Amino acid sequence: MSGSLNKVMLIGHLGDDIKMHYFEGGGAIGRFPLATNETYTKKATGEKVTNTDWHNIVLRNKAAEICEKYLSKGDRVYVEGKIKTRKWQAEDGTDRYSTEINVDEFTFLSTKKSVPDAPPPTPTKPPFKEDDLPF
Repeated sequence: MSGSLNKVMLIGHLGDDIKMHYFEGGGAIGRFPLATNETYTKKATGEKVTNTDWHNIVLRNKAAEICEKYLSKGDRVYVEGKIKTRKWQAEDGTDRYSTEINVDEFTFLSTKKSVPDAPPPTPTKPPFKEDDLPF
């Protein structure tokens, strides 16, 4: 097999509400932290240990708006997408990096907000192309 694959599937809980940013022309980006947990028992002590990993989730346009409407901190969600690393310069001139999950599909697993009788179809693919991104 030639080529490569960049695919991430996560099930976790929102660590905060979705933060939205709107662009001129109607585009939008939503961001939120997602916590995933791994639990195991130490053989030597019988102690139960839980490790939490945090992931930076990014949604675009309609997908971001749907998630902002129905998801809030603590809700459980399945996301599927690609790992992307962004680079920028901090105020002091040093290079900074951020690793994010750019979501292609998602499914609500639990929500605290009221979901209508006919929720949006899930999994959902955002209607955008990489060339449409404003940055």
